[in-house]
Amino acid sequence: MLTQFFPPIIGGEERHVKVLSEALVRRGHDVSVATIKQGDQPDVEVQSGVTIHRLQGSLQRNAGLFSESQRRHAPPFPDPELMFRLNRILRAERPDVVHAHNWLLHSYLPLQRIYKQRLVVTLHDYSIVCAKKSMIRDAAPCSGPAPLKCLPCASQHYGAVKGAVTWLTNASLGRMGLSQVDTFIAVSNSVASRCGMDPKLHQFEVIPTFIAEDVGQLADGYENYLSLLPKSDFMLFVGDLMRLKGVHTLIEAYRRMANAPPLVLIGRRCKDTPNNLPPNVTMLDSWPHAAILHAWNRCLFGIAPSEGLETCGTVVMEANAFGKPVVACRTGGLPETVADGKTGILVPPADVEALRGALVTMSENHDLREKMGEASRVHVGAFMSEAVVPRIERIYEGGIGVSRAGRLQ
Repeated sequence: MLTQFFPPIIGGEERHVKVLSEALVRRGHDVSVATIKQGDQPDVEVQSGVTIHRLQGSLQRNAGLFSESQRRHAPPFPDPELMFRLNRILRAERPDVVHAHNWLLHSYLPLQRIYKQRLVVTLHDYSIVCAKKSMIRDAAPCSGPAPLKCLPCASQHYGAVKGAVTWLTNASLGRMGLSQVDTFIAVSNSVASRCGMDPKLHQFEVIPTFIAEDVGQLADGYENYLSLLPKSDFMLFVGDLMRLKGVHTLIEAYRRMANAPPLVLIGRRCKDTPNNLPPNVTMLDSWPHAAILHAWNRCLFGIAPSEGLETCGTVVMEANAFGKPVVACRTGGLPETVADGKTGILVPPADVEALRGALVTMSENHDLREKMGEASRVHVGAFMSEAVVPRIERIYEGGIGVSRAGRLQ
């Protein structure tokens, strides 16, 4: 596995790699993860049978290049030191399959010409066509890549020099690297479409992210976190506390509700995290994943009001695993995870009144929540590791997929 971040740094993508790696070990595979070292983490350790190699890269030595010192991203071009360290791992382990999950792929691609291992790439976001990875331009979904749009957009996001380098290298190396990939896995049809997956050119399959079978087994020892939750029933949002995730729209919709249950938001604070909160809104910063599962178990229902092109709703899956329906926005891959009217309610993104109406409907109708909750428990079965991992194994073995010639293999 190639992934720029790995737990304890946590997010949907990091969680996916961890759960996939551990599931493969249980199914008899030898699995190693190569990731970027953050802080004083050990260089090598074994967790749940997975060997984790933490690598220092040349760019990671310059903290000034990164907006967050504890999240030093892989560059969209080969990093010489990362290449050197990856080469040592490849020579020692000789893997049958290399499975890449983000821009760490670029530091591996020159080695692929030497080792020629089966190369699988999961598209968790839009990074092969968008330097920002989000396909958002001027706070709205982008219609597609074009130099006159992408260069100023990347420069505005990263700064003039870093933005130009990021866009240019990602655009050029991304295209060259595509030809070396044996199979792409897109986490949703939305991702496959916007990343330009073409059955005539690429071998790919749409396979959603997934959650562990034991997600419902709550761990002890998180009372300090749980004591911060409201004593009464509450609505729950989990994710980055930023405008793109719909937090500002959610807070305004909640402000317009009368006699609403408390609202809890759990996630990473960002530059645009709102500070002016209405009464009965609790904002909690970056909980451990095990504590978040307790919160899902205790809440009335979940909320996923993203205004970006959400790739695949892992938080929706976790809510459903606890029998909780979800109010979500009809954007990106969320409609592929939320069955509108069955396991939740879908509303247009950035629509305060539509979101307010859905929250009122869900919070005031106990029978509806119970019905949708029961359907959610059934629905989430398709997103459990035991249902999804065998599909990925078949890809490792060179199994089914859409070939470059457009034929099923």
